[in-house]
Amino acid sequence: MLETIAYSHAGQDLTGHLARPEQDARAAVVLFPTIANVNAAMERRAAMLADLGYFVLIADFYGEHVASFEASFPLAEKLRADNGHYRARIAAAIAALRAVPEAAGLPLIGIGYCMGGQAVLEAARDGQDLLGAVSFHGTLSTINPAEPGAIKPRILVCHGDADPLVPREQVIGFWEEMDRAGANWHFHAYSGVRHGFTDPGSDERGMAAIGYDASADRQSWAAMLAFFGEILGFDEARG
Repeated sequence: MLETIAYSHAGQDLTGHLARPEQDARAAVVLFPTIANVNAAMERRAAMLADLGYFVLIADFYGEHVASFEASFPLAEKLRADNGHYRARIAAAIAALRAVPEAAGLPLIGIGYCMGGQAVLEAARDGQDLLGAVSFHGTLSTINPAEPGAIKPRILVCHGDADPLVPREQVIGFWEEMDRAGANWHFHAYSGVRHGFTDPGSDERGMAAIGYDASADRQSWAAMLAFFGEILGFDEARG
């Protein structure tokens, strides 16, 4: 059962959703959701992380109910029209998690799916003080590339190589941007895999660009857990 917390940004009331581990938390994780915002798929991921000992906040992009997948598009377009405003909305979620007493003193990691994957990379570019940043099938381009030395977290990107929203030239551009910024980055690509590969509901969207891939879903989750163990200093496979 997730709990809710209220926070705000630029006069917009927002609602974060918290998942608490039963044991002492290993780290705090801010989870940036897909373009559809908080939904059952994101709640499931938060619960999976809590079961593994992480204190999780699902961020709120819009501060309003999203009636359908299609209804999320204009909301996202409005939010992302001003990159500075978008980054500040992302930063507000990070600050909200830091303000939760149980998260005090814990290492802080950001992860994100689809639009949330883009968001966590924008947080890294923005100089947010995260230990790690993990993007699952997020877009990789930006109108405000990272400045040299600006990126603090280690970065893991899990990408479907057949994602038409992120063609290879965008991938190469991202690699070059990360190198110019001096980032510590890791990039996993899965051949033949499209956008939205972690969500079984992707196949129901009726969009050629997206599709679920069970193997890439499993591999990317395992890669994230290994990455967590690396940056936090433990062997995730052994607990």
